[in-house]
Amino acid sequence: MAGQAHPAAPATANRIGIDLGGTKIEGAVLAPDGELLLRRRLPTPRDDYGATLGAIAGLVRELSDALPCAEPIGIGTPGAVSPFDGRLRNANSVWLNGQVLEADLAALLERPVRSANDADCFALSEAIDGAGAGASSLFGVIIGTGTGAGIVIDGRLLQGPNAIAGEWGHNPLPWPEPDELPGPTCYCGRRGCIETFCSGPGLGADYRHATGHTRDAAAIAAAAETGDADAEAAMLRHEHRLARALASVINLLDPEVIVLGGGLSQLQRLYLNLPRRISEYVFSDGLATRILPPRFGDSSGVRGAAMLWDPQRGD
Repeated sequence: MAGQAHPAAPATANRIGIDLGGTKIEGAVLAPDGELLLRRRLPTPRDDYGATLGAIAGLVRELSDALPCAEPIGIGTPGAVSPFDGRLRNANSVWLNGQVLEADLAALLERPVRSANDADCFALSEAIDGAGAGASSLFGVIIGTGTGAGIVIDGRLLQGPNAIAGEWGHNPLPWPEPDELPGPTCYCGRRGCIETFCSGPGLGADYRHATGHTRDAAAIAAAAETGDADAEAAMLRHEHRLARALASVINLLDPEVIVLGGGLSQLQRLYLNLPRRISEYVFSDGLATRILPPRFGDSSGVRGAAMLWDPQRGD
């Protein structure tokens, strides 16, 4: 757990990272130079906390048996560990909430465990040697089934005293238009959260509301590319909302780089259209912040989890 004294990972040792998702658990071995040496995936035992612990432990043992690795384990999770009681909270994989995941895994594996939100891990990977390498500040956004984010300043992950730094998706959509109020209900219990508009399911819900037809985000984007008017209109609404949400981040944090991750980050039109739309809302006479695709794609989460132990800093 962050803040506790743990043995440092040797600078020359391979590191293990685990990305705990709602549908899959991925494990990987990261070389000291950042190369992914080995990756393994298995289905997440949904709604079964004990089976989830067992699956992670088995994956760690498989990776350790395959390659020599440093003892500490890094794990990216949905939600975050509370600094107040050490329990996981705010996870959309709800069977994990209220559990002392770090402590339970450390006891099961008999080795140190450090965890961070999966979006934090994504941001850390892209800041260290990914799309944002060399930037002094990075805001790493996940736009997929949800909308999370992580903040890295001068190569260090910012988590904050409440362990919620970067929880951008659970703020209200900025500069809402009349037909966007009061907004859809979010799983967090509030209405109008950025996540309910800008996530993949949010895009699908918007399309369904406008047309009466059901399509997922990938199908909507593909249809827009063929000239489908309804799909294009949905994409334009999505880009406008995403631009307003990111502009509010730039007004507050002014990051050098914003890296987009998750399924929707693969849409090349975002990198063409977002800068212009963001500029309409940024409190500046220009936009120097770069909006970039990820270098490591869906590998960034597990890479960042392994990077939670930094041998260069002696931890």
